[in-house]
This record gives sequence, structure tokens and C-alpha cells, in this order.
Amino acid sequence: MHKTFSIATQGPGLYEITPQIAGWLRRDMVAEGVLTLFIQHTSASLVIQENADPDVPRDMSEYFHRLVPPADDPSMCYLRHTSEGVDDMPAHIKAALLPVSLQIPVLDGEMALGNWQGIFVFEHRRRPHRRDIIAMLR
Repeated sequence: MHKTFSIATQGPGLYEITPQIAGWLRRDMVAEGVLTLFIQHTSASLVIQENADPDVPRDMSEYFHRLVPPADDPSMCYLRHTSEGVDDMPAHIKAALLPVSLQIPVLDGEMALGNWQGIFVFEHRRRPHRRDIIAMLR
């Protein structure tokens, strides 16, 4: 069983998708299995992170911005792929450092996430995008 989720982003940051995924599992009354999520993009990632304190996603986003700044930052002067904007190649680097797929156990129709865990699309580009995530349950 599979489904494609299309998520609108509005610039860099973490966008929680846990409710959409959980709703799909509930609607299809799945008892158990392994859920695989895969994002079909090279400039965004998927992460499991704390979803209770909004400072956590903000701090994560800020950390990765400092770790891999835009191409117009002097520390990034070695980058050649800049034709798609100063945020494009840094977005590819961030997506190479972070997961583009996740596996989550499903038990009794619920994702076996920890108490404060949520699933997020981590957008690395500045402008709005539509990100497609394939969910497959086996």
C-alpha cells in the first residue's frame, strides 16, 4: 500500500507532516508493518525531530544555515553550481548530510514514534516549493 503526499513549503525550515501520515494510516486501518517515507527531491530532507517545542525546529534550521551558508557567503567561494541561486548548492549539500528516507514501525495502526517525536520535511531552499513524499507500508 502506498500514497504520495504533496507538501507546500514557504522557505527554509521544518514542516511537520506527522498528522497527514497518521491520518492516512488510520483511514486505511493498517494494523502493523514498516512505513517507508521517501522525499523525491535533492534540495530537501526528511527528519524525525522533537515536535513539542517550536524552538527545536527553529534551532535546527539555524544550525544547518550556519553549517552550510548560502553560496554568496565568503566561506563558500569554492562552489561552482550557482546558476540556480545562492541557496541551491547549499541545499544539495544539506540534503546529502540529512536523510531523504525514513523507516518507522507501525504497531496497532499507529506509528511507533517516541513521545516527543514528529516527522518533518526539512526545506533547504529560500522560495516556496511543493515537495512530494512517497509513503509505502509493507
